[in-house]
Amino acid sequence: MNLIVDIGNSQAKLAVFNADELILKLTLDHQDLEDQIQDLINNPDFHLQNAIISSTAKPFPKLEDFLASHLKVIKFSHESQLNFINTYTTPATLGLDRIALVAAASGEFPKSNVLVIDAGSCITYDFIDQNSKYHGGAISPGLQMRFKAMHTFTGKLPLITESVQDSNYIGKSTKKAMQIGVFKSICYEIDGYIDDYLADYEDLTVVLTGGDYYLLSASIKNSIFATPNFLLKGLNKILQLNSN
Repeated sequence: MNLIVDIGNSQAKLAVFNADELILKLTLDHQDLEDQIQDLINNPDFHLQNAIISSTAKPFPKLEDFLASHLKVIKFSHESQLNFINTYTTPATLGLDRIALVAAASGEFPKSNVLVIDAGSCITYDFIDQNSKYHGGAISPGLQMRFKAMHTFTGKLPLITESVQDSNYIGKSTKKAMQIGVFKSICYEIDGYIDDYLADYEDLTVVLTGGDYYLLSASIKNSIFATPNFLLKGLNKILQLNSN
């Protein structure tokens, strides 16, 4: 079985895969990582052999050493073996999370044109064609980043933290106007990008994932495949490729 360690800026995710099947997923704080990993290693229901670490936060050398003392560890980097052809002109600047998402797309939808939309702190758009060639994509601000920007760069707009799923397009208070404005603009943006790709690729699979996927998925007019675990699947795929 494989252990996936995905460390974000504020929290971390642990996942256990049996081949391609997701068995367990946990979300926890950084300080709880080592104890939880030890519990998983000692759990008789799991026979962990390999692990991969992906971190968008600061390095965790102590945790890496701890893992390496128990399992065969693959540290995910830009040098890792991939299941697609990367044509990005600055590959060293391509986020590891985006690489993992494209790896998941290549593994889950082989020989397909796939647009992966990750709705997190930023919204990323990544495209891989039916020949397993990754072309690149786009990056825009996510929900919370847009709320913070309006508050930071104006004198009177409040800081909004609660997102809403709203079919209305008229806000009757400043708070509601901001919520609708951010939510609607993101939905229009996502649909606009999908339409652009569909104009060039009629046979297109669209995957929506990330922390805000559940809030947006029902309001996207185009057909999409919504999933919360696409990044973890991509990390598992990269672990499989690099542990053989």
